[in-house]
Amino acid sequence: MRLCLALLALVLAAPPALAKPRIASLNMCTDQLVLALADDDQILGLSHLARRADMSFYAARAARFPVLSGQAEDALPLAPDVVATATFAKPQTRALLRRAGVAVAEFGDVQSIEQARAQIIRMGALLDQPARAAGEIARIDAALARAAAAAAGRAPATVLPLERRGWVTGRDTLVTEILAAHGLVNLGGRVAAEGRLLPLEEIVTLEPALMLMAPVRPRAEDQGAALLAHPALARLRARGAMTLPSRLSVCGGPMLAEAIDHIGAELRRTQPQTMGK
Repeated sequence: MRLCLALLALVLAAPPALAKPRIASLNMCTDQLVLALADDDQILGLSHLARRADMSFYAARAARFPVLSGQAEDALPLAPDVVATATFAKPQTRALLRRAGVAVAEFGDVQSIEQARAQIIRMGALLDQPARAAGEIARIDAALARAAAAAAGRAPATVLPLERRGWVTGRDTLVTEILAAHGLVNLGGRVAAEGRLLPLEEIVTLEPALMLMAPVRPRAEDQGAALLAHPALARLRARGAMTLPSRLSVCGGPMLAEAIDHIGAELRRTQPQTMGK
């Protein structure tokens, strides 16, 4: 009985647990980090793109939280402990938040897996969720290990990442690193550092073993999509065409594990037609 009373006294005397920081996010990529790592009661609001199922990996969960316009006037009444946004967000918005005494955390574009790890760790620290951040990094590392195991002993293959209007993703990009994890070489690295528009005539001369592109629809909605369905690309697509949904590739974050596994699944699907040639 005395022991129980002593333990009760210690509990009552202990200081109350500090509430975890509350956050508002004004950018879709910071939305993804917040949704992956934060408790529900930490999330005050997200950008309007967080609910876009075609672009946001966590769109279903995002639907539970308020939508913010991206302006400081939207976030200030929520009294956030921190506002997360992109480095390219309007300087006026960031300045207004800081003048009001709000901490602003700016996150840049992710161009590598290492940068993605660093941003996950940083957001985990901002949200006081380091264990959750470590868990997400472990998932990415496990996906990388699966990719390396599958690539062992397999001859490298070239891949051309092609988007609307003939945009080819270049060398210094997250897509390049995702492909490299599977032993694949991004041919876009031959034409640009980050990416560039290529004319159709130049695209067909690159001769990749595999294409990485959006699914070709029977009827293109505009000229940008029509290029992907051009008959001149049919021969390249016939060799093997992989896809990588935008919701897995627009941002670099915890969804990287799914992006890496997705490319592995696409390789297994196309391997009978393409690998070993």
